[in-house]
Amino acid sequence: MGTEGRDGGGGALFETTAAEGRQGYRLFAGSVLVGISLIWAYRATHIPAEGGAKWAWIALLAADVWFGLYWLLTQSVRWSPSRRQTFKNRLSQRYKEELPTVDVFVCTADPKIEPPALVMNTVLSVMAYDYPPEKLSVYLSDDGGSELTFYALLQAAGFAREWIPFCRRFQVEPRSPAAYFRAATAAPPTAAADERRAIEKLYKEMEENIRTVTELGRIPEDIRGEHKGFLEWLPGTTSRDHQSIVQILIDGREPDAVDVDGRPLPTLVYVAREKRPHRHHNFKAGAMNSLMRVSSEISGGRMILNVDCDMYSNDSQSVRDAMCFFMDEGAGDEIGYVQFAQKFENVTKNDLYGSSLTIITEVDFHGLDGVGGPLYTGSGCFHRRWSLMGNKYSDDFREDWKAGGRRSLKEISALALEQRAKVLADCIFEDNTEWGNEVGLKYGCPVEDVITGLSIQCKGWKSVFFNPTRGAFLGIAPMTLSQTILQHKRWSEGDFQILLSPFSPFLYGRHSTGLLLQMGYSIYCLWAPNSIPTICYSLIPSLSLLGRTTLYPQVSSLWFLPFAYVAVAAAGYGLWEALRCGMTARGWWNEWRMWLYKRFTSYLFGFLDTLLLKAGFRNSTFVITEKVTGKDVAGRFEREEMEFGASSPSLSLTILATLAMVNLFCLAAAVWRMAAAEATAAFLGEFFFQLLICGLLVAINGPVYRAMFFRKDGGRMAASVTVTSTAAAAAVVCLAAALMASPRGFI
Repeated sequence: MGTEGRDGGGGALFETTAAEGRQGYRLFAGSVLVGISLIWAYRATHIPAEGGAKWAWIALLAADVWFGLYWLLTQSVRWSPSRRQTFKNRLSQRYKEELPTVDVFVCTADPKIEPPALVMNTVLSVMAYDYPPEKLSVYLSDDGGSELTFYALLQAAGFAREWIPFCRRFQVEPRSPAAYFRAATAAPPTAAADERRAIEKLYKEMEENIRTVTELGRIPEDIRGEHKGFLEWLPGTTSRDHQSIVQILIDGREPDAVDVDGRPLPTLVYVAREKRPHRHHNFKAGAMNSLMRVSSEISGGRMILNVDCDMYSNDSQSVRDAMCFFMDEGAGDEIGYVQFAQKFENVTKNDLYGSSLTIITEVDFHGLDGVGGPLYTGSGCFHRRWSLMGNKYSDDFREDWKAGGRRSLKEISALALEQRAKVLADCIFEDNTEWGNEVGLKYGCPVEDVITGLSIQCKGWKSVFFNPTRGAFLGIAPMTLSQTILQHKRWSEGDFQILLSPFSPFLYGRHSTGLLLQMGYSIYCLWAPNSIPTICYSLIPSLSLLGRTTLYPQVSSLWFLPFAYVAVAAAGYGLWEALRCGMTARGWWNEWRMWLYKRFTSYLFGFLDTLLLKAGFRNSTFVITEKVTGKDVAGRFEREEMEFGASSPSLSLTILATLAMVNLFCLAAAVWRMAAAEATAAFLGEFFFQLLICGLLVAINGPVYRAMFFRKDGGRMAASVTVTSTAAAAAVVCLAAALMASPRGFI
């Protein structure tokens, strides 16, 4: 089934198609729900009368109820999935080059964690969009206020005069120079080989210039005189204490702002908002809001695209794809933002750390699109400026595309524009205003993007998820376990804060969004509290083996069937879903491992930190995920060897190692007891599920054991972590065994 806008004809600019197989899946989900209900019934009717086993049983009953309810929430994104297709040829025929102005925001914050050369590749990729350059403006927000980043942008501005014509002449894809030259090296020679080598030489020179200055850590005096912008860095300037800086490096209004072919160049602007130690700057949301104000003064793009500095444009046509949604005569006016799928170029074949977010991208977001629209995920998203400014949607709203953007008048000099824009990036500008509340991105949450997207939807705007065959943006996924844990800790903590805030999906969206969309948002808001029942399931069934306490029905019992069916159905469907989405079987297994590791660490810390925040014992923080790794680490990542090495032992690794050792000790004790038992088959039938759970946990933790006891490379577990976790696990097992041996029992 398909729909084309609301005009009923063949002239719609996009098509929405319902995914196939929905009825079959609904029948399957119904059968799983029956199994879950029977498990609840068994747990509720077979609670032991007394003793420690009673409390273990109640704990598992609570965990089973939690997981069952959470599974119900996940059905919201599998109930009515949809797919989108755009018709860019119709857009070109209908509007020619009469397209709206677009402002592109690229955000960076630290030249050490986010290398300037990497950032410039992202900037160049969006400058080279297949879009009228006079209607394209690119803004780099440097929240670190680094003159190194400013120098790198100057270099990129010069290289763009050669790079953009080269891309246009040879239809280059992707238009990130680094990504293109990596691919071109392996490609067969072409007629453009000579020009390619010439442009690559220029790129290498630019890259070397940036690298040299970055390694030096300062701008040499002979370079400072090359541009007036360096005068903005006053003595004593630091990343946390500096004035606002706005520099127009390419002024698209000027006749000399052309490339080597004489064609116009996009406007290019460097922005570093004012920072002062005594002022809270609201992290990325504050930077984005400053960009919105500065861009409104300089270019006033009708549409805003924001991308992270490590997520380059992989398709020069993606901006036209977005316009197909916004400019559709039937349904375009109600669309507030178009969220493109986030994809990553450095994911290993079997996705070692589950960093590709494949199930979220290929399943969850298509499902959200079918029940009201996807979340705004902070990068690769095109916004209608009008909706991002906090305006509500009304049925009589119509965008006048012929009016164009509000570009500044030619008689205003670039210097005057810079001075006017600097005021808008000052610390005090937002005082006593609605910025961060009703206007712009929301403040007060580490995942400001999600809460902002929900606010836009609650004001009546629709959102669209677009996942083209060729990824529109490619980023860099975490390459170590610690980076992955840190990233998901921030996400889970921020989402849980939303749930406990006035912006909770079920409260804030109850009158303006559908129930299924509210449920879809809650999937991510409940990541953090998921840690508690998961830890219960990783400990209680295993420890109960030490005292021969049964917590599940025997294999010979009819009650065994619902447990077996739900377990097999969940695992079987998960594997089928993963394979259908392009993952490998081993990738699915890695996904399961990371699902556990994140719940043991990221989500647990996010849960506890959120409770401490709500209790007033800590302040909200925003930690940037590092984008660079050493050669040894990168080599192990490519070989798919998990990284447990760290400059200093972390609590996360200690928790992972301790839980792994507890399960190993419990399984060893159970196997010894089973071998010594006279009726081995009876023992296996009685403790089948507990042995299965414990055995699976041991199998999943294979990389942990290897890192603790067998690996000799830099990715091994620190000796201090190995000793501490082994001792802690032994203490837990001995304590549990002693308590279970006591007359009162334990579990």
